[in-house]
Amino acid sequence: MFRRILIANRGEIAVRIAATCRRMGIIAAAVYSDADRTALHVRTADEAYPIGPAPATQSYLNIPAIIEAARRARAEALHPGYGFLSENPALAEACRSAGIAFIGPDPAAMRALGSKISARHLAMQLGIPTVPGYDGDDQSDARLAAEAERIGLPLLIKAAAGGGGRGMRPVLDNGDLPEALAAARREALAAFGDATLFLERLVASPRHVEIQVLGDHHGSVLHLGERECSIQRRYQKVIEEAPSPAVTPALREAMGGDAVRLARSAGYSNAGTVEFILAPDGSYYFLEVNTRLQVEHPVTEAITGVDLVELQIRVAAQEQLPFTQGDISLDGHAVECRLYAEDPAAGFLPSTGHLSCFDIPVLPGLRIDAGVAAGDDVGIHYDPLLAKLIAAGTTREEAVARLRQGLAGTTVRGVTTNLTFLQRILAQPDFQQGRLSTDFIRGHALDQPTTGSPPAAVLLLTTLHIVSPARPPATDPWHDRSHWRNATARPIQLIAPDKLHTIRATRMGTNAWQIELDGTTYHLTGAAHRPPSHFSALLNTNVIAGDVTERDGAITVVRGQETWTLGLAPPPSIDATHHHGESAGSTQLSAPMPGTILKVYVQAGDHVEERQRLLVLEAMKMEHLVEAPYEATVQAVHHAAGDTVTAGQPLIALEAAPDANRSG
Repeated sequence: MFRRILIANRGEIAVRIAATCRRMGIIAAAVYSDADRTALHVRTADEAYPIGPAPATQSYLNIPAIIEAARRARAEALHPGYGFLSENPALAEACRSAGIAFIGPDPAAMRALGSKISARHLAMQLGIPTVPGYDGDDQSDARLAAEAERIGLPLLIKAAAGGGGRGMRPVLDNGDLPEALAAARREALAAFGDATLFLERLVASPRHVEIQVLGDHHGSVLHLGERECSIQRRYQKVIEEAPSPAVTPALREAMGGDAVRLARSAGYSNAGTVEFILAPDGSYYFLEVNTRLQVEHPVTEAITGVDLVELQIRVAAQEQLPFTQGDISLDGHAVECRLYAEDPAAGFLPSTGHLSCFDIPVLPGLRIDAGVAAGDDVGIHYDPLLAKLIAAGTTREEAVARLRQGLAGTTVRGVTTNLTFLQRILAQPDFQQGRLSTDFIRGHALDQPTTGSPPAAVLLLTTLHIVSPARPPATDPWHDRSHWRNATARPIQLIAPDKLHTIRATRMGTNAWQIELDGTTYHLTGAAHRPPSHFSALLNTNVIAGDVTERDGAITVVRGQETWTLGLAPPPSIDATHHHGESAGSTQLSAPMPGTILKVYVQAGDHVEERQRLLVLEAMKMEHLVEAPYEATVQAVHHAAGDTVTAGQPLIALEAAPDANRSG
């Protein structure tokens, strides 16, 4: 058995692998970029070695730097985790050349199955059902357009070299194909270093069901059942479970048998996942193979009682699997959700900041795989996954109930998260009944921000946050964000989804406020602030309460199952007064988060239609499209492709057309 293992990854998976190493008595060595010098995976490892600057291309994707770190650590084996280089055969070959065991499949098997195109060809040769598509060598736009017409719509563009939703683009209209191809190529190249694409017919409302396979170097290949991963947003899995509510024993045997045949034919060893889509009529189609450990592997561990990381290590050490297919049994049910630093109310933009609080309750049947802790910073360079919550029970109902209890007791401060979004999904009757599909989130409008007029309670709680002496001291007129003036009432203007709300707040005594909201007066008593962000007050005889946070000029209010995002209108400036204020039709579009400008579609003087593409911003390995909010003329473009911007930095100035429909 190995004595020292280098973990060539970061975040929660690096922490999780290190935990198994410690239990097995193996020294776990971590690697870190300049941005991760004090990260949790570094703090929990036995040793840690620097590998380069913050950008992943210069650190976690830098094979020479990682091999050098393994040499310095005197590592006998290397575990790649998931993402980054985990499915890159070049890393496996570099390990072999350096005399280091790679904890994963052989490079030849990785090439045969890791490429979606070659895996698809192999599946077709074995008679495994596949979706109609195109995976040829001719990658020209003309050929892809011709193949798209042959396959028909709806169509799905996919990156040949990787997964995780990177480089995937649905095409519902032929006119969208050129831009979808360009965007998919950019994202695939950035994520995997390979811009090769292939096309597939998009199957309507399928389930995403995957089979966990495991092989050793002695000819044994078996499967550990299936996982249901249908709850997805932008092809990124959000909630996973095992077993699938839709898979019968007969279907499990068929899909599992196909997965094992595919893996065995490629000479596969170690852990891998064969993914399928399950159509509403019960037919299934091969999707792809992930030649690595999956993010959602804990749900399989929960129902089989095995430690997949330990088995990976033992297989890499040339040990035989300790069981046969007949020994595998699936006991109970497990459900996992991914807690991200992202803002559902702002189109799921990644969120950055300092974690002043990160508290997930310790409950029976609840496992926490976290990559951060209170006091850590969440930056812009890497995936925004904070932690996974995995709940297990004897039944699906019990597992879901435990997961809901865990989420209800979770508190995260300093970044915006998808916590409420996860709770809304689990509360859906269709989810609780197991009626799932890959368009579940879109079909239930769960990915749409709260719109319309916010309740008065939301605006009143926001006012309490603004006038709170804790953020910042209200007695200091130079830092008072409520636009201080020498008068009793304090004028505030809140930008809401429906309109601009005008508020004047007057302190009436200890913990008492008189608040005039759009001409209506409210009297609040017992106003309280429980740090860092909980506000409450008594309105007549009713208690109003919620959590209010502020970041980069955006105020987020979480109250019950609703999340609202508001803005604080800036006070008049000397410059604005000199120019008689901004035109009623003028808008300055700003960066919602730090990132890099990938592409700019317009220039000053251009006329743009509502929802027309303006530019693409890349942050946290994902592309974010900035569109025109209404018909307008471009007044100014402040940045070019390649520029780095900070949150709130102006991007494009627009002048609304005279008859443009503006909701704000």
